[in-house]
Amino acid sequence: MTERKAQLAANLAKVEERIAAACKAAGREREEVTLIVVTKTYPASDVRILSELGVRHVAENRDQDAAPKAAECSDLPLSWHFVGQLQTNKVRSVVGYAHVVQSVDRSKLVTALSKEAVRAEREVGCLIQVALDAEESGRGERGGVGVAGIEELADLVADSPGLRLDGLMTVAPLTGPFAGREQAAFERLMDLSTALRSAHPAANMVSAGMSSDLEQAVAAGATHVRVGTAVLGVRPRLG
Repeated sequence: MTERKAQLAANLAKVEERIAAACKAAGREREEVTLIVVTKTYPASDVRILSELGVRHVAENRDQDAAPKAAECSDLPLSWHFVGQLQTNKVRSVVGYAHVVQSVDRSKLVTALSKEAVRAEREVGCLIQVALDAEESGRGERGGVGVAGIEELADLVADSPGLRLDGLMTVAPLTGPFAGREQAAFERLMDLSTALRSAHPAANMVSAGMSSDLEQAVAAGATHVRVGTAVLGVRPRLG
């Protein structure tokens, strides 16, 4: 085993222990929570090692990094999640490899995703990114739609060819009423998920929690956690 593989295996084991302990504390089965490893800024060689170690879900936030990496790893049994703010001019590229786009937050993006998914003859899963730092009908600092915009956007995704409404995603907000209250933020997302599922029963995915707050996300009921640093290490500085 190479040094890097040993390092990633050890880190994955620690994260697995954290998720398992959080599930136990919350009275949940371990199988209820899916780990997505956020591989942004790390090379395709790390993605390949993660696949060898049993990881099946990886996430990226910049198309210019993700597209070549996904192409290089196209032989691996992976589901690729796009989690960054997505500009419409990158949609064609992203639809080429992403199985799920977790950052859907405006109608213009839904229209572009649908058009490209149909063109590529693919079905793309979509999560509505909820901004808990936004006004009811505003947008968040790091993307996302305000709570009042969820229903309309969800209906649009559900009615768009080539798209599948999978659920909701959020990032713990740095400002606003939920700043520093990660578990409360994630519990609010779960309440919103319950409301969404009354109209769209299959949209049961709830993506919340990262390296620093995955326990709070699991306690709140998240189905997916997005972990980068705790698995891959502190990211190299960009630029």
